[in-house]
Amino acid sequence: MTLYTYTAINENGNDISGEVDAESTELAQQIIVNRGHIPESVKKKSGASQNQSDFMTRLTDAMTPVKPRELILFTKQFKTMIQAGVSMLQILSIMEAQTENKRLRRIISQMSEDIREGASLSMAFDKHEKVFSPLYCSMMQAGESSGSLPDVLERLIYIIEHEHKVKSDIKAAMRYPMIVCCFLGVAFTVLLTFVIPKFVGIFKSAGIDLPLPTKICMFLYSGLSNYWHVMLIATGVSIFVLAKILKTEKGKYVRDRTLMATPLIGPLFVKSAMSRFASIFAILQSSGVTVLESMDILTNTIANAAITREFVKVKELLTEGRGISEPLRKAKYFTPMVINMVAIGEESGNLDEMLQEIAVHYDSEVEYSTKSLSEAVGPLLTVGLAAVVGFFALAIFLPMWDLTKMVH
Repeated sequence: MTLYTYTAINENGNDISGEVDAESTELAQQIIVNRGHIPESVKKKSGASQNQSDFMTRLTDAMTPVKPRELILFTKQFKTMIQAGVSMLQILSIMEAQTENKRLRRIISQMSEDIREGASLSMAFDKHEKVFSPLYCSMMQAGESSGSLPDVLERLIYIIEHEHKVKSDIKAAMRYPMIVCCFLGVAFTVLLTFVIPKFVGIFKSAGIDLPLPTKICMFLYSGLSNYWHVMLIATGVSIFVLAKILKTEKGKYVRDRTLMATPLIGPLFVKSAMSRFASIFAILQSSGVTVLESMDILTNTIANAAITREFVKVKELLTEGRGISEPLRKAKYFTPMVINMVAIGEESGNLDEMLQEIAVHYDSEVEYSTKSLSEAVGPLLTVGLAAVVGFFALAIFLPMWDLTKMVH
């Protein structure tokens, strides 16, 4: 695709200008005509200007992310206007005028142009996968093909709100430990850099043999003062390499598998994944999406690489006609409750209802585990704080005790 700039006359007879992506000048002119405009001039945008425009667009997108609350509000307004019988182009025009987020406003404008050019609604959403997840686009496609878009949007709103709540609860549970750990690190650095060396100077001038805790402090201080630049570079490189590794499929898999195997926080991640699996699967089943298509969507939306690998195995068994409960039984991480409830729902023909029950159960489990984590973290942080304070106290007061003996 090439970017073209154009001037044209709109339906009101006014001169307008803009940009359009097309494979040739003729196609660009056709797109402008399809929008109801009369093209006056169509010129290929220069490479430098186009690259600068692309860079500014990416920079703007990075600086203005679409937050979950904005996406929820957009979906709710979208559903309300569809239920009211407003035409799609008019809906997008109203949404573009009312949306405050610049990135989302630009996306709505592009979607409106795509629909004017003959694209379906789901295709228009598919072009913006960084804002609209694969689940969102798949739900839109299911609602569009089944003619029940308002009902599907209602379920989609539930999923977005549900996931936003779960993530917010987990972040809230981890916020206090992170803050305490940061302050603990700052206190450790200040004591090691400014306090301990002054006392050590006094102890050495008095000819006192330094005890082991004080020697350890001085060793750490020496390393920090002489090699701080090396440590800083090594830390930066490590963070960069780790971030690159975690972007790979294997890195994501190792990260998620490790998190789910970690004591205390592992069960929380497993329960959160089960809740997400059940709620999304329930919505897809009630929307008329087949089990195999649901597995494809869940593979792209479960946000857990370790469980995603299990979905691939489950899908292979599903193609052999083994139902859904038996493949889940052979997969890792799926709890006995999930497997048994799915089996009952499969036998009774009420799979979506059983999945919804699983989602409700694990929602409460996640909430309980989050509270338990918050309660357990407090004593652990207290023990860690006591250990740090005790270590520095020994480093200072043991030689000070020897100094008082010498005075007496």
